[in-house]
Amino acid sequence: MYPEGPGGEPRVAIDHVDVTIEAGELVALVGPSGCGKSTLLRMVAGLDQPTTGRVVLGTDHTAAVLREERDRNAAIGYVFQDPTLMPWRSVSDNVALPLEIAGIARSERLAAAEEALAAVGLRGEGSQYPNQLSGGMRMRVSIARALVAHPRILLMDEPFAAVDEITRQALDQQLRELWERTPMTLLFVTHSVAEAVYLAGRVLVLSARPARLAADLEMDLSRLRRPAVRSEPRYAREVGRVQAALSDQLRPG
Repeated sequence: MYPEGPGGEPRVAIDHVDVTIEAGELVALVGPSGCGKSTLLRMVAGLDQPTTGRVVLGTDHTAAVLREERDRNAAIGYVFQDPTLMPWRSVSDNVALPLEIAGIARSERLAAAEEALAAVGLRGEGSQYPNQLSGGMRMRVSIARALVAHPRILLMDEPFAAVDEITRQALDQQLRELWERTPMTLLFVTHSVAEAVYLAGRVLVLSARPARLAADLEMDLSRLRRPAVRSEPRYAREVGRVQAALSDQLRPG
């Protein structure tokens, strides 16, 4: 990807990121600010196009390969850092929006919206409006909207960055449990090493711009993650391992 620099000159945003993500994995992406994490996520979603290279997304239980041609038929959900809810629409109507755009009948899409809200712990909140909800609840509505079409791939761009730490850990836990019971591949961008280690089976560390894959780290933690794991020595060890890989990218020269 080559966006224009301040003087109009082209600059490389991402360079030689070649990685395979297996279907059903939960992978976190960390790196220095401005290194291209969000750009990479947007290219996976098809919102931005790479100047060179390709993105291939597997459609069943094949691998999702972030390097070649993107399959336009892959079902993808995308959660942005801001919930981006429409304030004039009810929670149910916000969640059902992707199905409305797809032409699904109102009764069917509202039933699907209620199911998605239940999956994120908001059963019965469909008649509320965004301004009646807390920040954490609005983010859960945004996640429900991404889930309503049952995507095979869920992309999340720092979704919990704006909430307080207590709410963030609760949302991390809810997301982790949702992924454990849902057959989907999840790619999660975050600035928090602790969050990345808690959520992911693998953590990908990107270098400073132009982004390269600096480290691909398997987390030595059980698949079932519960809050108590944060106090275990092995969790602290994995946080330290990712932090060391990230610190290597922050050192000058």
